[in-house]
Amino acid sequence: MFSLRNLPSLAPIVSAYALLTGYIMMIKPFLDTTIPPPLQNYIIAYINSFFISTPSTLTLIIDDQIKNGMYNELYGAAQVYLSTKINTNAERLRISRDRSEKNVNLNLSVGEVVSDVYQGIELKWRFCVNSKKSNMVHDLGEQFKLDPERESFELSFEKKHRDLVLNSYVPYVERKAKVINNERKIIKMYSYCNMYSKWQSVNLKHPSTFHTMAMKEELKRSVMGDLDRFIRRKDFYKRVGKPWKRGYLLYGPPGTGKTSLVAAMANYLKFDIYDLQLARVREDAHLKRLLLGTTNSSILLIEDIDRAVDLHTRLQPKTHEDSKGSATLTLSGILNCIDGLWSSCGDERIVIFTTNHKERLDQALLRAGRMDMHIYMGHCCFDVFKTLASNYLGLSPDYPHHLYPEIKRLIDGEVLTPAQVAEELMKNEDADVALEGLVKVLRRKRSELEKYDGEI
Repeated sequence: MFSLRNLPSLAPIVSAYALLTGYIMMIKPFLDTTIPPPLQNYIIAYINSFFISTPSTLTLIIDDQIKNGMYNELYGAAQVYLSTKINTNAERLRISRDRSEKNVNLNLSVGEVVSDVYQGIELKWRFCVNSKKSNMVHDLGEQFKLDPERESFELSFEKKHRDLVLNSYVPYVERKAKVINNERKIIKMYSYCNMYSKWQSVNLKHPSTFHTMAMKEELKRSVMGDLDRFIRRKDFYKRVGKPWKRGYLLYGPPGTGKTSLVAAMANYLKFDIYDLQLARVREDAHLKRLLLGTTNSSILLIEDIDRAVDLHTRLQPKTHEDSKGSATLTLSGILNCIDGLWSSCGDERIVIFTTNHKERLDQALLRAGRMDMHIYMGHCCFDVFKTLASNYLGLSPDYPHHLYPEIKRLIDGEVLTPAQVAEELMKNEDADVALEGLVKVLRRKRSELEKYDGEI
């Protein structure tokens, strides 16, 4: 049983301390004259190390952004990983759900802590949000601006495990996050909002897939094979010293499925899409900041590149400034972001340009290494029609309709685009009625083309 009688007397301790203090006071003048002050400080620090314990915990701070506004991939991995580690003891959690999701998303609230164990090591994660006030000087006086909130995770553990955490645990978190993302990923479509100076996203719900894509089978297999080869060749790109990226140019008349092909590629790879509208880009530096804000495993899409900006006044100016002396977007700025040094700021990137008029593009945009694969999306041929008939009318390609021979004869050539054929097939759910209507349109269109050719 605990008893005060078992405690040692304080008298000997106090007496020893007083004696030690006395000795120190007696020899201090001698030490000051014989031992240099720097050496004294070293000796005192060495003695203190036996009595004063130093912190044994190391804390790593993982911000949501690194310098220049570039997204921190490690922050995203930590957020995904920790969402699976939240236990029932948590007191405050953030909850959300997109319209297309069945389950709710749980994330840490400010200050909430999650514990983890890895190879016998105890680790603690904490979610933090910080905001700072920065001064902005205006003509009318001095005002304060509140910077956007910056989110971060703090990872704490014993210092002696530093190497194991950095070299083993952190890569483990990234691998687990990638697996989790692949299992539950919802593809996002990002667009840049000038008002908030940031990328904003919505869920991409486009149903296009390579299975339903209305394009020639040979071309379809070629595109899928090229994508598969690109994804699995990370080590190859590193070995040959090239950025891990791929460029595609989709060109052809309106309504030939260029946008649908982009959606099919995104759905096939599970890549997010960043829809970049060059008309909103002010200058080369602005373009660089935008691209730094994109993530790996994504598609950068620039639609109608020939009409996105004034090619003569903005992409090919004589100087980098407009008539008012302001910096502008230049052709060289775009090229540097596609395959210059800036193109190496990220991995597993795909760049897609679309255009209705390939001949209007500057040849510098089209050379090998920038747009690696040129894909012509042409008018509807008979094979493409059969895919559309299967999609819209449920007709199997293996059991042709009696009108197929007539449609094959009429549709060959530049008669109708896939979008025009799809429009006709949607007019009636009855296959016979829909196909009869398509035949009439094809005959009329064919007659118009032959009459036009005769006049020429």
